[in-house]
Amino acid sequence: MQIHNNILITECSAYDFKEMLERKKVKSWLKSVSAFANTDGGSLFYGVNDDGVIVDLENPQADADFISEMIKARLDPVPEVQLIPIEHEGHTLLEVKVKAGTLTPYYYYQDGTRTAYVRIGNESVECNSQQLLSLVLKGTHMTWDSLPTQVDASKHSFIILANTFREQTHQEWNDKYLESFGLVTPDGKLTNAGLLFVDNCTVFQSRIFCTRWTGLYKDDAISSVEHRANLVLLLKYGMDFIKNYTMSGWVKMPNYRLNLPDYSDRAIFEGLVNHLIHRDYTVMGGEVHIDIYDDRVELVSPGAMLDGTQIQDRDIYKVPSMRRNPVIADMFTQLDYMEKRGSGLRKMRELTEKLPNFLQGKEPQYQTEATSFYTTFYNLNWGDNERIPVEEVANRVNSILEKHPANEESSVEKFGVNSKSSEKTFDDTQESSEKGSEIMQKGSEKKFGDSKNKPKSIGKTAQKIIDFVISDPSMSAEAMAYKIGISSRAVEKHISKLRSMGILSREGADHGGYWRIIVNPQTEQ
Repeated sequence: MQIHNNILITECSAYDFKEMLERKKVKSWLKSVSAFANTDGGSLFYGVNDDGVIVDLENPQADADFISEMIKARLDPVPEVQLIPIEHEGHTLLEVKVKAGTLTPYYYYQDGTRTAYVRIGNESVECNSQQLLSLVLKGTHMTWDSLPTQVDASKHSFIILANTFREQTHQEWNDKYLESFGLVTPDGKLTNAGLLFVDNCTVFQSRIFCTRWTGLYKDDAISSVEHRANLVLLLKYGMDFIKNYTMSGWVKMPNYRLNLPDYSDRAIFEGLVNHLIHRDYTVMGGEVHIDIYDDRVELVSPGAMLDGTQIQDRDIYKVPSMRRNPVIADMFTQLDYMEKRGSGLRKMRELTEKLPNFLQGKEPQYQTEATSFYTTFYNLNWGDNERIPVEEVANRVNSILEKHPANEESSVEKFGVNSKSSEKTFDDTQESSEKGSEIMQKGSEKKFGDSKNKPKSIGKTAQKIIDFVISDPSMSAEAMAYKIGISSRAVEKHISKLRSMGILSREGADHGGYWRIIVNPQTEQ
């Protein structure tokens, strides 16, 4: 709060101005006290008009006494409040500073009715049913996903969850995990989180809406599908849809193939996990939306930031981990789908930045509105108005046209695009893929000449490692070994060779860092 030229300068979401104390209309200002206590705290300033101009109070002490009396009489529970007189150039105003409460909801009480308020923008508004439930849970130090239901766990199965656990962790599943992970109560009842992981999930709001739009806006839809299932299947269905309706280009390097995907697979995976975990499940009729456009992929889910701030106004590298659904989050951590330290927003950006065709300004962006959270991934192979030809992308990546000049054959012999979309402009998916393989073979033969002059191929296993690194730069050597079906030691030997050739490098710690493809190595050993 600052005073300049007798004008109070404040942030409207955290402050409220009152020219005078209305003793006969106490609800007009007590609802703001309730809203501040239920949200993030704030201050009411008496003796200040709507324009922020200080107009003075005649008797601030009497006003302070009345305010204190009304708060004790009309609010339940009584929030923590400070009454602070302020003197400025002969003027007196009064600040009523309300602390964010821990015993929510704080109700305004009159004539036998109890009403709770929350702060939205510069207004104090009455809570709806979802907001009230969230305040009740906050006040009891419980979360929606941890609440027990009356559903017997013995009547449901967790086969999908158990199989996914085995596949992800390479460990055996034990039914005792259900209770230790918070999905089943000690007396055999499912929690709300448990309902979201059973095979035949019937939670109405456990849904995703997937749409591939024509062009850049919500106009005509090429494909639209709704999925209602448990969280493990929703994650799979959502990723399958995204992969089917996005594309990946590639360029033939001297001795390996370099993929140039539109998006980082792992970054989008992290984004979808984030929306499934942190969405507000108390919103009936709410669901996660996946919207794919020519130039971007947008993920939207119900539920804004827990602390009431706007993510677009925050430094994502300094946002503390706050989990709306800690049981669900812990279950996804156990499945090795996310990290415990809550670094998803940062990781999405870092994964995208590791792609060889990344451009500054195309980092994932995050936005919150009153009741929604948005994540936007930008197509790295899209220009101002159209898809960038793969030759131009490759040229931008590492000046490959100058380093390895094309011969008289068409440049299509060294570049390709693999399409996974079924829309009209992407109809020839299988044919394109088959031609791409043929082009890669012919291109390498014509471009590099006979076997005496052609650089030796790195081999199929090393190529798979490069493909894994492009798809997920955070993937461990152990995970690569499991997917390929060879020993970790064999993978490490291939990695060592790729590093010595100047193709692959490691950023950060060996466990927890990122792999990076060096697309324009200066020397090869």
